[in-house]
Amino acid sequence: MTHKSVWDRGRARRVAAGALVALSAATLSACGDDGGNGTPQLTWYINNAAQEPLATACNEQAEGAYNITASLLPNNAAGQREQILRRLAAEDKTVDIVSIDPPYMPELANAGFLREFTEEEREEFSEGVLRGPLEQAIYEDTMFSAPFYGNTQLLWYKKSVAEEAGLDMENPVTWDQIIEAAEQTGTTVAVQGRRNESLMVWVNALVESAGGKILDEDSEGAEAEDVEAAISSEAGAEAARIMNAIAASEVSPPALSTAGEEESRAAFQAENGGFMVNWPYVWSAFDAAVEGGALPEDFKDDVAWTRYPQVVEGEESATPLGGIGLSVGAYSANPDAAVEAVRCLRSPESQKEYMMTAGDPGASEEIYDDPEIQEQFPMFAEIREGLTDAAPRPISPYYGDVTGAIQEGYHPPRSLSPERTPDATASLIEGVLSNDQLL
Repeated sequence: MTHKSVWDRGRARRVAAGALVALSAATLSACGDDGGNGTPQLTWYINNAAQEPLATACNEQAEGAYNITASLLPNNAAGQREQILRRLAAEDKTVDIVSIDPPYMPELANAGFLREFTEEEREEFSEGVLRGPLEQAIYEDTMFSAPFYGNTQLLWYKKSVAEEAGLDMENPVTWDQIIEAAEQTGTTVAVQGRRNESLMVWVNALVESAGGKILDEDSEGAEAEDVEAAISSEAGAEAARIMNAIAASEVSPPALSTAGEEESRAAFQAENGGFMVNWPYVWSAFDAAVEGGALPEDFKDDVAWTRYPQVVEGEESATPLGGIGLSVGAYSANPDAAVEAVRCLRSPESQKEYMMTAGDPGASEEIYDDPEIQEQFPMFAEIREGLTDAAPRPISPYYGDVTGAIQEGYHPPRSLSPERTPDATASLIEGVLSNDQLL
């Protein structure tokens, strides 16, 4: 692959224009320091403070082979991408290990900013990993991120609402069925309609569930101007129809167009909440709300879950996919020590500990056979199934522009048109990538 091709393009230069200004000379001069004691000093850029205890545990196990210091990234995926991109553009040697939101990995890999895992390392870090997390760790048939944890959304519902609507939740249900059930019962369908990455997750899941793609499958390694949008299709139209059907009806929670995961949870917790698509973290969040007095003690008794809704009746849904991979910076002064640290940070023991404390599902299948995991996450089978059948968002070095175009084209959900939205969004994607249009 031509690693530098993306970075030489104008859109990439815009992102990194302030890289050297953002990083002080003092920061760069400290790169690769061994702390004066011969122990490789590694910096792990983490996306969640709950990851820091894993660094402490691995340091103890390393017995001087390395020492990891955690550095917290911004709390949103776009901010994390920008900071890491700027540091790597400046060839910052302190980027030893980084927790990367998988959709942004190809951009960094294509620019030559990430160390390729060897074939032996790829085999090791692929063993026992569920299909979804593994698929999004690979770019151009090379592993650039070792799967750490995965994530998938479930359909959460109130048993009393489903029963009142006569909805059989023992069998797969469609979006149309839950919309109709919510209309019958005067309840809501909580979704993420905010113009950020959560909206892209929703659109991608709908399109993939309808048998379509946002980008043509042959576009993965293409130059920007040669990337073809595939969302102008029946699948893209179905996504627009379903999103509009929710947003323009009484089943829509208040302010759907600005709702993220937490707003969706609040809508579901309300008295008229009926259905919700969301990540598994909400289960422990319900507990916290009960303990804080915001919810009645028996709230969870009425809550159940099932697989993400189908778009086409009888065709399995393509479940949303999230998670984090662990990558090694291409300019790390201690790449071998960094790989050794990755082995510890993503071990089954570390994945279990992180899942138990942070609530984010592990990427390895064996985690879900653990009795403690099964007790804390009674929906473990649905999570495992979702991570197996999940559909990654487009794997492309131009993902930043692609998600930006989707977020513009499919927002706000209330004004979407099955006839116009897919075509307009496809044109926007291709126009932005060919530098003919701006987001």
